[in-house]
Amino acid sequence: MANELDEMNAPEAEGGNDVKVIAKQLPVTVGAGSKVFDVIWWFLPPVIGGIVWLIMKAKAKNYFQQLQQKIQHDASQIDNYLEQRVQILQNCARLLDKAIDLDKETFTKIAQYRSNAGAEGDGARMEYSESVENIARSVNIAFENYPDLKAHRELADAMQQNSYLQREITAAREVYNDTVNTWNREIFSWPTKQIVAAKAGYTTRIPYAASKETKEAARGVFF
Repeated sequence: MANELDEMNAPEAEGGNDVKVIAKQLPVTVGAGSKVFDVIWWFLPPVIGGIVWLIMKAKAKNYFQQLQQKIQHDASQIDNYLEQRVQILQNCARLLDKAIDLDKETFTKIAQYRSNAGAEGDGARMEYSESVENIARSVNIAFENYPDLKAHRELADAMQQNSYLQREITAAREVYNDTVNTWNREIFSWPTKQIVAAKAGYTTRIPYAASKETKEAARGVFF
């Protein structure tokens, strides 16, 4: 039997392929067969089969509730790191302002992002994260444009903390995306979990993705 994906003879994507996260939530649905399967347990001898099926569905429901709490926990970790990073960026902006004429709009945006920390909802959280990323980029540009500032110990320490927190945010996003991937996979696990998920009206969740600005910056020339 031939390989479905033949790297030796199959056509290759010479133009490349820019992978993107599709921001669409898919609802869990079941067909008529699953509905019959859900009911038929009570008509199979002995009736205890229906009780066993109820227990299985209860376990699946508990599993999804616990998994949702895990997603919330992972999301809150990202929020915590983002809040810390905004505070560090605020300190950086103050130190930079003492040395150079920093754009006053930067302070206004940082104050706004501090007040919006811990935004609810996957979409709101991602938008907030992108905003913080844009502010960090502005501060980094200002820092890089004045090499003499790197000798400023407090500022250098603050920028190092900013870099550390960015790595922690990236790691926290990976954990979050892993949990989201588990959720998206399990809600379509037939029969028990998918039937329970469909009755509960669950949908897939959208993982974290790099912003458009970050993708464009990654395509730039660095050396």
